[in-house]
Amino acid sequence: MQAPDTAAISPQPNASMSGELTVHFHSEQGMRRRTVSTLLPNSTLDIPVPPARLVADWAREVASLELQHGDIEPLPLARTILRWADYPRCAEAVSAWLHTLGLPDLLPSSDIALMACRGTPYHHDAAQYGDSIFCNLFLSDDAQMDVHFPALGQRIPLQRGTVMIFDTAQPHAAIPRGSSGFALADFKADHDCTQVFLTWELPLDNAALTRALRIQVEPASTHTADAPTVSEPQVCLNGTPQQVCPASGQWRNAA
Repeated sequence: MQAPDTAAISPQPNASMSGELTVHFHSEQGMRRRTVSTLLPNSTLDIPVPPARLVADWAREVASLELQHGDIEPLPLARTILRWADYPRCAEAVSAWLHTLGLPDLLPSSDIALMACRGTPYHHDAAQYGDSIFCNLFLSDDAQMDVHFPALGQRIPLQRGTVMIFDTAQPHAAIPRGSSGFALADFKADHDCTQVFLTWELPLDNAALTRALRIQVEPASTHTADAPTVSEPQVCLNGTPQQVCPASGQWRNAA
């Protein structure tokens, strides 16, 4: 496995939850609220090349889904595991990388999916996955695509072995390299920009994960000003629900 670019997560001081972007999510303890991590560990791992017949299988599946530019859809994970003898090496490489970040033994208890996208508009995933952190491992060769996190000022080139963990509330998009935002005009009709990747939902009830990403979690009812207005999973700024501009990734009031 190639040595990670990010071998540790740098300390970040804990800030007050007042006046910050916060995620509100359901839990077994009721509605919870948490801060949003600004840390983005990422690297490029040495993972096995998927066999040609498996890549062809992915292509047929993507064609059957009629995936358009900006679309993202799940692929059959069980079939990939069955047809790829070296698949376990992918999970082993990610586990070893997470261990270098002080995050051992996270993958076995995390839900996993195989996904395909042809770029994505800017969005966040915290309305559905507010209690999770995403860990993505890209399996496709370089198709001149980047994942862009505008609030963090970071663009990560996508290639086979690109791995990252990020807060589901961070706006992000998969866009052509060199573009400044998401615009269908930037996608060339004759260029296959499809990316296939594995994604794990790392649970925030893991104390090591919240400590490493400097995330604070508390009951939403702790802040009575939020309680009357925030009863559904969403991202808020000072109690005001927010949404992401799909073209730029900037936050704006949901109202």
